[in-house]
Amino acid sequence: MPSVFSEQLQHHLAGRILLEPEIPFSPELVEQHLKQGWIRAEPAIQGEFPHCVCLRCGNRAPHLFAEFPCAHCGKTSIYCRNCLMMGRVTACKPLFTWAGPAPAFHPPRHPLHWEGTLSEGQQAASEAVKIAILQKNELLVWAVCGAGKTEVLFNGIEAALANGERVCIATPRTDVVLELAPRFRRVFPDIPIAALYGGSPDRHKWAQLVISTTHQLYRFASAFDAVIVDEVDAFPYTFDETLQRAVQKAAKDRCARIYLTATPGETWQLECKAGKRPFVTIPARYHRKPLPVPIFKWAGNWRRKFEKGQLPVPVEAWVKKRLETGKQVLLFLPNIRLMKKAEPVFKQLHPSIESVHAEDPERKEKVEKMRARETPLLLTTTILERGVTFPDIDVCVVGAEDAIFTEAALVQIAGRAGRSADFPNGDVTFFHYGKSNAMVKAQRHILSMNEEAGKRGLLDA
Repeated sequence: MPSVFSEQLQHHLAGRILLEPEIPFSPELVEQHLKQGWIRAEPAIQGEFPHCVCLRCGNRAPHLFAEFPCAHCGKTSIYCRNCLMMGRVTACKPLFTWAGPAPAFHPPRHPLHWEGTLSEGQQAASEAVKIAILQKNELLVWAVCGAGKTEVLFNGIEAALANGERVCIATPRTDVVLELAPRFRRVFPDIPIAALYGGSPDRHKWAQLVISTTHQLYRFASAFDAVIVDEVDAFPYTFDETLQRAVQKAAKDRCARIYLTATPGETWQLECKAGKRPFVTIPARYHRKPLPVPIFKWAGNWRRKFEKGQLPVPVEAWVKKRLETGKQVLLFLPNIRLMKKAEPVFKQLHPSIESVHAEDPERKEKVEKMRARETPLLLTTTILERGVTFPDIDVCVVGAEDAIFTEAALVQIAGRAGRSADFPNGDVTFFHYGKSNAMVKAQRHILSMNEEAGKRGLLDA
């Protein structure tokens, strides 16, 4: 095999599996490297329709494959519908990957530039993360909402980067990528960092530290020495096996795997308690105050009230009290239809009250207005159950017994309150028309974290 290859092409393809249009180099250069063995090409879809496998996303579900008349090959070809949003993968077009030596990274000896301090709980978790990364082990970091999980990663990531290793932080949601990327660029200013999401300007960037949505990991294979999955319990990651396989495929055979969440699923919780899953907990926030514990309040048939254009009396009284004192409120409702019914009724209490949901084109602007304290009360669906921080708010759920409000969702919602050291005591109220098991489990979950934090001396008296 000739010893000369394009370093730029090496950087672009190493650890990735890409379609030809995703390779911004001339076809002649790609063909030359194929002949010389530096690049490998293989069919993107294998098997007979509809019993196929997509080598990019790992999809094997027959109903997610389809046939179409292909202009490229002039025949009927198969394509994968599961990862269609990433560009169409077909049976007649190959996926390309790098087959030559891996690129070398030359990081500084001490790449981390951070002068902050960790709480006692964070420090214990940070040490566990660093050991897991150095030893290429698996670890669950079970940390309460607002515990400061990001800072817990810094020392472990620094150890990997200083060793010339490649690290990926994956999360199910684009807005988390957009939040994390500038934070990591500040503390690792000398490390090339790529933020990957749909339409990202970094999609061709060669980087030692990659912050990515889990969907973007379809394009990676055997790329990373450490994979960190943030919000491992969040939709759609928990419900999509191809996303879970993408995370596994992106990791090298010997790879550290770190999972972060405030609300592990029931199976993982049982595995932790049985000693079958290595984990570390951060049961207290950095400001050393207990988590606000949800209060349950009967609201009667709140759906009927909304349909009649009225507010349930307990809800109205609760909201009025906060409007009078100037305390901001995040109020959760089960779905968009109910929220649209309720919004004009709430606006009678204050004209600046607004609502937001996943399909709202003004979603970002409304969240910013809330942060700027221009909105006294924001009605929302579960879209704001995680990933947002407002310094001084009370939180309530109307219809907390609805099936959409799982234990994890309710714990996350409660975790919006009391996050700031200046305002650690927010009120959390679940209004209901009959308590659900999820409500009880969520309250018990929060109480148990406060109890553990107290026993470990992580709370101020």
